[in-house]
Amino acid sequence: MVQNTLEERVSALEDTVAALVTGVGSQKKDWKSTVAMFEGDAVIEEIQEEGRKIREAERRAARQESES
Repeated sequence: MVQNTLEERVSALEDTVAALVTGVGSQKKDWKSTVAMFEGDAVIEEIQEEGRKIREAERRAARQESES
């Protein structure tokens, strides 16, 4: 096992910290980064289907109220 000197270890840590600091905020986050994030996910598809069922039931109820 290679033993680094204290100076080498501190230098490596400084390099790592510098890379982390300069990398923070460099990624631009916007809505495009989440598009298709859950594509093909069975759980998400089930959630979406249940949401459609709820919305359709609410539409039917609203139509019935307006017809009464």
